[in-house]
Amino acid sequence: MSPLNHAGMQKVVAALTEAGHDRSAAGVRVLDDDVRTAADAAAALGVPVGAIANSLVFTAVLDGVERPLLALTSGRHRADTTRLAELVGATEVGKASPAFVRTHTGQVIGGVAPVGHPEPIRTLVDTALADHPVVWAAAGHPKSVFPTTFADLVDLTGGTPAWLADQPEPAAPSRPAPAGSPDQAPRPASDTPS
Repeated sequence: MSPLNHAGMQKVVAALTEAGHDRSAAGVRVLDDDVRTAADAAAALGVPVGAIANSLVFTAVLDGVERPLLALTSGRHRADTTRLAELVGATEVGKASPAFVRTHTGQVIGGVAPVGHPEPIRTLVDTALADHPVVWAAAGHPKSVFPTTFADLVDLTGGTPAWLADQPEPAAPSRPAPAGSPDQAPRPASDTPS
């Protein structure tokens, strides 16, 4: 079966279209090879690995019940399961089995999309993805991806934005002072480089 005819991919395109994300739906790409890792996807697309939105399904124990948790993480780092547990109030978060992933997403590991699942899944969206104007996410098949943005991922999934990495969150970048502020006042002629 061609990836274009794959049921998982068709569900993702339908979910994107239904949510009004027509550019993402129209931008779905089928790549020559499976891209089961962020590094593979980044190389195939010619983008930084941090611009790849990994869709990682975990098991989260909430009120004694094991539930799916989707973490959309930047490909530049690993997700911290302790942090994920704290963010959702779980007593435990762990790696999901391939069968658990398929049951809750209808998709296979390596092709798990942020949308197109049988039921909504509680989702966390890595704020590191906001560093990229365009991010790429799996589209329901290991050879398919679609373009989107950090803000659109939050909107599409109803996810909670948070720092998900297994490393400290970087300090906020320094921003230039607004025009007209004291820091932007013209320099006296003696301070101007010649």
